[in-house]
Amino acid sequence: MSSSRIRILVTNDDGIHSAGLSALAKALARVAEVWVVAPDRERTAVAHAVTLHKPLRVHQFGKRVYAINGTPVDCVNLALATIMRSKPHLLVSGINKGVNLGDDVLYSGTVSAAVEGTILGIPSMAVSQEGKDRFRFDVGAHFAVRVARLILKQGLPEETLINLNIPDCPASSIPGVRITCLSRRRFDNPIVEKIDPHGRTYYWIAGTRISWSRNKDADHEAIAEGSVSLTPIYLDSTHYGVLDRFRSWEPVLRGGSRPRRRQAGEPTRKRG
Repeated sequence: MSSSRIRILVTNDDGIHSAGLSALAKALARVAEVWVVAPDRERTAVAHAVTLHKPLRVHQFGKRVYAINGTPVDCVNLALATIMRSKPHLLVSGINKGVNLGDDVLYSGTVSAAVEGTILGIPSMAVSQEGKDRFRFDVGAHFAVRVARLILKQGLPEETLINLNIPDCPASSIPGVRITCLSRRRFDNPIVEKIDPHGRTYYWIAGTRISWSRNKDADHEAIAEGSVSLTPIYLDSTHYGVLDRFRSWEPVLRGGSRPRRRQAGEPTRKRG
């Protein structure tokens, strides 16, 4: 397949004006025809939200560049249903400002856009860059392109997406890419309580990450050691190993739903 015929859809949750989005689109343009369809503003941590109670509007910012007043998942759906002339060969979401490791993938709009692409049958990848005040989006874009080339060449297993996280290091100091699993993270004081100038209590969902678990091949461990983390995520989250255990509940639950039979000689209750 020649690069002129390859189409890549790029989206994010940081909004159409994000430097990470621009760096990603520019880098992928060396590989394929890039279409950008992203939220018109930051939509961080909206997870898999879909807009149902207001109209969605599309604004064109340039050639194959569009902004939508909705969520990342909205962007993916509108891109595939109304904006792009043909189905993309790959969807890449990012580059997110900050990593999406472990349980963070459940809240991340960046990852959810890739999940939606996978649901709709598009090979998809989420890309996130570690950083604080500044982000090395050029490094993230470099590794995103390398992984994108492999996906376009070899494809992805059914119902599987890629979650790619890049450490805050120069490309020359990164030893490589490690295949990882999702970690579990724990926070200290996840709810911060404060008082406003009027004496009323308000809250921030914040806190400081204090620990991780699942150390074997964990994504957080790879990032801490300066490697890129590549985690394959599977859509089917059914716990098949415990299905037989829960099937033992079926007779009990079935029996509990049946009306009790009236015994012989038992008086009939009057209604009303």
